[in-house]
Amino acid sequence: MYSSLTKNGFAVVRPPGHHADPSNPMGFCYFNSVAIAAKQLQQKMSASKVLIVDWDVHHGNGTQEVFYNDPSVLYISLHRYDDGNFFPGSGSAAEVGSGAGEGFNVNVAWTGGLEPPMGDAEYLAAFRTVVMPIAQEFSPDVVLVSAGFDAADGHAPPLGGYKVSAKCFGFLTRQLMSLAGGRVVMALEGGHDLTAICDASEACVSALLGVQEPLSEEVLLKTPSLNGVRSLQKVLQVQSKYWQSVRRSQGGPLGRSFLSAESRDREETDAVNALASLSVHVLTTKRVPDEPMEHDEDSM
Repeated sequence: MYSSLTKNGFAVVRPPGHHADPSNPMGFCYFNSVAIAAKQLQQKMSASKVLIVDWDVHHGNGTQEVFYNDPSVLYISLHRYDDGNFFPGSGSAAEVGSGAGEGFNVNVAWTGGLEPPMGDAEYLAAFRTVVMPIAQEFSPDVVLVSAGFDAADGHAPPLGGYKVSAKCFGFLTRQLMSLAGGRVVMALEGGHDLTAICDASEACVSALLGVQEPLSEEVLLKTPSLNGVRSLQKVLQVQSKYWQSVRRSQGGPLGRSFLSAESRDREETDAVNALASLSVHVLTTKRVPDEPMEHDEDSM
């Protein structure tokens, strides 16, 4: 069904596409490349479930519209929202899909402006608590990424104003490669600073090629901002209605750093395994009572 020669890819395309809806161009977008690719994968490559992750700083309103009623395509967008005051104004956490597609539209709608700007800590927290749990539960056949890099450090506030590093984009790419047998295809969306686009694209392509570029301990120990945590709380509250993985993690501490959360998860896993091992040991060593002796006929 899928050739190993085409397992991964990075499409360097211009203009971008995620604002284009089925009938209208918008926001420099004429053809919605990723939406078209998803349809082609389903029709020609027998991909029954497609995950689209859109990390362009602007909400992909066109992609959302195309698949809003479609449960076979899970659309997850991480974007600057600011209560609808950032272009294009759509993409609130409450927009979850409709009809059969209800619950298959996930908006990580960052709100709070640039005080401080969202960066690596917030995006790592979003992937840890929202993106990856829901994606794993959905279990896609292939992952498409609307890889806009206008959330990358280097873009002025009117164009994004966020501070996500190139290495972080590579790190997030490696996380997505744990899905769908590693079948991840990326398409360039927005981005206005050439240096930021080049650096982030290189980090993502390196990840697709299997190159490991670890994040610094400083980044992994940084906690997400209060505005970031509040934004994620809203997403979890909305999506817990549709995803068991979100319900399980909803009570967890969102304000932890990546390393702290990872350590906590490891401790919980070790505790569960220890309890399971103890239970098995008790069951196997518990003595089964002897069966009552049958009365001898002579004693009757």
